[in-house]
Amino acid sequence: MTIDFKHIQAAHCENGVTTNLLRHIGVNKMTEPLAFGIGSGLFFIHIPLLKINNGPAISYRSLPGWIFTNTCNALNVPVVRKKFSSPEKARQYLDECLKANQPVGCQVGVYYLTYFPKEYRFHFNAHNVVVFGKEDDNYLVSDPVMETATVLNTYELQRVRFAKGALAPRGQLYYPQQNGQVTDEAIRKAIVKGIKRNIIFMLRIPGNVAGIRGIRYTARKICKWRDKLGVQKAGVYLAQLVRMQEEIGTGGGGFRFIYAAFLQQACAFHPSQADKLLKISEQFTKAGDLWRSSAVQAAGIFKGRITSQQDFNDMANYLYEVAEIEKQAFIALSKIKWN
Repeated sequence: MTIDFKHIQAAHCENGVTTNLLRHIGVNKMTEPLAFGIGSGLFFIHIPLLKINNGPAISYRSLPGWIFTNTCNALNVPVVRKKFSSPEKARQYLDECLKANQPVGCQVGVYYLTYFPKEYRFHFNAHNVVVFGKEDDNYLVSDPVMETATVLNTYELQRVRFAKGALAPRGQLYYPQQNGQVTDEAIRKAIVKGIKRNIIFMLRIPGNVAGIRGIRYTARKICKWRDKLGVQKAGVYLAQLVRMQEEIGTGGGGFRFIYAAFLQQACAFHPSQADKLLKISEQFTKAGDLWRSSAVQAAGIFKGRITSQQDFNDMANYLYEVAEIEKQAFIALSKIKWN
């Protein structure tokens, strides 16, 4: 059971899975930046009462699964998504899909992925891969963050599909269904829909822990961590920010670079707005650079090289500056008159 499936490497797992599965059904103009932008992937949220790996629960992107679902919905491509109560039922359904020449996306845990280097394995259950074939006891796996396709045996795949803990995947799989040709006009409209939804995510969600207000909320917390937690624990919390930003997919900085690329690629579908889109994309590139600088600052505190209160304040100031840049960028996007 081997499907004619093309593995394409990507910067982030769900972007890559979305792109690869849509290209497999003939949406040949789909790219990783377009999938991320149409899927409204850019986000920020700090969940105060939830801890992951003994650190604050912070995400720089929308909820797992939203990029794929939002992109397909915006393009009017039907989606099949399944979760399972038992590993046996999950395996049977997967095998049926492969027999029907249907590659599927799977949500998996990272910790037991045998092809990952050990230093990259930790308890995170929202990674995404494509399973596209089976040879004897081995499943063929396209993990977009890997250079080439790889394999997992039946036990290994079951183990990661039913990993325990936060965001447990419960054997989840998903795939797009063929629904005629996706035209340039459909992509053009989907781009606008994705941008408008992302404006809501970042500017208009109520409360103070999500979107632009969420970035500022985290900045205020960082200023207090040194006195409240002590230097060592505060450093661990900042290391968690770096891990969520730089190691899980592409995190804060990388996602901003991808969104900048999305706006640049959107110009081909909205040439009348090209000048505005290119100018706004520069703001997201600047925000990405600042996110990366903040990661360097956080790493210095974690390693004990810089530990004064001013160092924590400097870290917070990076986030305040990022928040203002992203706010102005999304406001500018909200003012575009789409035709």
